[in-house]
Amino acid sequence: MPNYRRADVPGGMFFFTVVTDRRRPLFRHLEARTLLGGCFRECRRRWLYDMPAIVLLPDHLHAIWSLPRGDADFSTRWSWIKKEFTKRWLSAGHAESVISQGRQDEGRRGVWQPRFWEHTLEDDEDFERHFDYIHYNAVKHKYVRCPHEWPHSSFHRWVKDNVYPWHWACWEDALRALDFNDIAGSVGE
Repeated sequence: MPNYRRADVPGGMFFFTVVTDRRRPLFRHLEARTLLGGCFRECRRRWLYDMPAIVLLPDHLHAIWSLPRGDADFSTRWSWIKKEFTKRWLSAGHAESVISQGRQDEGRRGVWQPRFWEHTLEDDEDFERHFDYIHYNAVKHKYVRCPHEWPHSSFHRWVKDNVYPWHWACWEDALRALDFNDIAGSVGE
């Protein structure tokens, strides 16, 4: 088994990609979105973090988190969120994917893909590229034509705060200018 090494940047800011098992579109369900939101809120009460950006698509999510000074433990937070969501999802009578005996032996369930992908945001430019990538992601996946049409995103908060105009990335010229191929971990995400 590979030895996965996580970033150790206390007080850092991180971009995450978290995917459902076999890309099942769990988050098409209102109940799944509601349960996940509750898990995020409870996790923040247990272990502080700020989440300036998030997009929730049917089978995955992207988020940016900022951790408190001296704290680099995003793995505990994600582990807790995924575990709690799984318990609540299955308790509500929803099914999980069939998983291999190996994954069962590891104590895994068929709700989330094992692990998650993270990237340490290095500077303001890196933050802004990932921030825009998150808010453009529903358009990238062709769920909508404009970011403001996707309801499951922090984009709307940032429109209210005048960070984005409501029509950001809606014109074809703007869309051609938005090339996120430099975002590591974004291929297929």
